Amino acid sequence: MLRGIVMAFQNYTLFDLTNVHFIGFDNFKEVLKSDNFLLALKNSFYWVVVSLVLQFVIGFGIALLLRKQFFGRGVYQGMIFFPWAMSGFLIGLIWRWLFNGQIGVINDLLIKIGIIDMPIAFLSSPSWGMFAVIVANVWYGIAFFAIMLLAALQSVPEEIYEAAAVDGTNRLQKLFLITVPYIMPTILTTVMLRVIWITNFPDLIYSMTNGGPAGSTHILATFMMDKILYGGEYGQAAAVGIIMMVLLVLFMFFYFSASKHEKAGDF
Repeated sequence: MLRGIVMAFQNYTLFDLTNVHFIGFDNFKEVLKSDNFLLALKNSFYWVVVSLVLQFVIGFGIALLLRKQFFGRGVYQGMIFFPWAMSGFLIGLIWRWLFNGQIGVINDLLIKIGIIDMPIAFLSSPSWGMFAVIVANVWYGIAFFAIMLLAALQSVPEEIYEAAAVDGTNRLQKLFLITVPYIMPTILTTVMLRVIWITNFPDLIYSMTNGGPAGSTHILATFMMDKILYGGEYGQAAAVGIIMMVLLVLFMFFYFSASKHEKAGDF
């Protein structure tokens, strides 16, 4: 980490390793004035917020369903949790095939049910590319929320629900007045972790779109990798990494400041 910080203030480039020296904030200036950086920054916020909200909502819903005992519950758990055991790169390859404009299953399904007449080139379209990678990311991340929130839900004492039922509390009231407050520590922790992980998750995008078309699916993490892989600009890549770190530190500061509450349950 210290080496990366030092590199951010040097003209460290793969094409001139014999003349590495201190250049101050020049790398940051070059990065910040780049249109591609601004696009990647905007995409990063969109990528994180939409992915996080959908992963949490769907994952929480699945956790609530799996909390109840029913026939085949273990099989469904295994199916839902399976994506979390796969690598981001492999998941990207799977969804790249699913979204393929010629042989993809998704296009074939949409045509058969009459939603579209012609195949959509999801991965080569600037307007559809981000949609495709977010769908893949949501599918991948649902499992994490389902696993963690299910564990938290199973720690809620049944006696609390029984006492609430005596008082005439309905299901919706139980959810928002008992369940959510009790597992709030888990919710806060999982949301924070996913924000950090999604921000630093270039694998899936790289294997699906490589940041294209025309940079429309680039996020800061893939923009940083491009600086290394295609430009050999290690100094500028390190500068992007520091900017990402600063943004995440600021997020955590405001997140913890806004989420102070009385603990309702143990994780």
